This record gives sequence, structure tokens and C-alpha cells, in this order.
Amino acid sequence: MARNDLLNSTIGEGSVFEGKFYISGSLKIDGKFEGEIKTDDELVVGESGKVKTNIEARSVVVAGVVVGNITAREEVRLLETAKVLGDIYAPSINIMKGVVFKGNTCITGAHKRDVEKFIEDNYSGVTSKENK
Repeated sequence: MARNDLLNSTIGEGSVFEGKFYISGSLKIDGKFEGEIKTDDELVVGESGKVKTNIEARSVVVAGVVVGNITAREEVRLLETAKVLGDIYAPSINIMKGVVFKGNTCITGAHKRDVEKFIEDNYSGVTSKENK
């Protein structure tokens, strides 16, 4: 759950939402969502949640179905029942046994710059403050 186990908003089981949803707090989706989501906090796709969108959030927890790319500033957690079709880009990714996932992953660690260049520079022996 989000910090202090409090959620700002919930799309309940059986509910359907289509459109743009920008929220400054956390969001849990137990229903069906199609559109665009951006949150400064945590996004949770519950076990009954079905989401078709690209997700941008501080952290993302998936127990349901996501069709679309996931970008998180801190962490993505895919729980046992998660099914994801799309790319994941985050500093930390936790994938539990039982997950079904098809897509590319980019684990950035704590690095903000181009990850591919960072790895190539380290292979070449280039070390600078910018790489750390």
C-alpha cells in the first residue's frame, strides 16, 4: 500500500473508468481502467484490476492485468497474480514467482542518465563523478 497504508482514490471492483486521471496522491484500481494515468505517489492494480494504459508513478504494484508500459521513479512490484504486457522502466523491479510478463525491462539503479551509455562507459573503464 501507499505510505501509511492510506489510498487517496480507488476505482472499485465492477467499476469502469475511461479517460485521463491525474492525481497527486495514491490510487488503487480494482475495476477496469482505460486511458491515461499519472500520479506522484503509488499506483496499485489490485487482483481484480484491469488496466490498459501507460503508467507513470512514484511506485507501482501490480496484482491484476496491465496492458501498457510502466515507468516508476522508485520501484515496480509484480505480485504472484500479475499479468503484464508492456515495458517496465524503474530503478528497482521485484517480480514474484507466478507472474506472467512479456516486454522489455530497464533497471536503472540510482542512475538518472542514459543507462546504456552508463554501462558502456563502465565497460570502457570511463569513471567520472557523472557515472556515480
